[in-house]
Amino acid sequence: MLDLDRRVFGRIMAREIIGAQPPAVPDTRDMLASELEVLLAGLAGADAGKLRRLLAEQVDANSAVNGRPGAMALAQDKIRLFNEYSQRYTEAIRARCDNGEPAPSGAGR
Repeated sequence: MLDLDRRVFGRIMAREIIGAQPPAVPDTRDMLASELEVLLAGLAGADAGKLRRLLAEQVDANSAVNGRPGAMALAQDKIRLFNEYSQRYTEAIRARCDNGEPAPSGAGR
């Protein structure tokens, strides 16, 4: 069972992703975009150990949110948004781990 008070993307809690409120567009999308900016900025200057820990935490959060992806009562549109932004964050972490390059800035695509 997923702890609804668990933080799954920066300061965003599971209840905000799988619940009916806030709505996916624009509220949840805007929250995820804003949080991605903060998370990417937080990667600056992070050492390899911290990057690996952040990556493991985000992969674990992904597993928790997607543990019951077929449940009709869950907000599928919000879960898709979460997956998109979480993937962008994990890719940025991996890029820094693999290449030592700065994480890409900006949440816009």
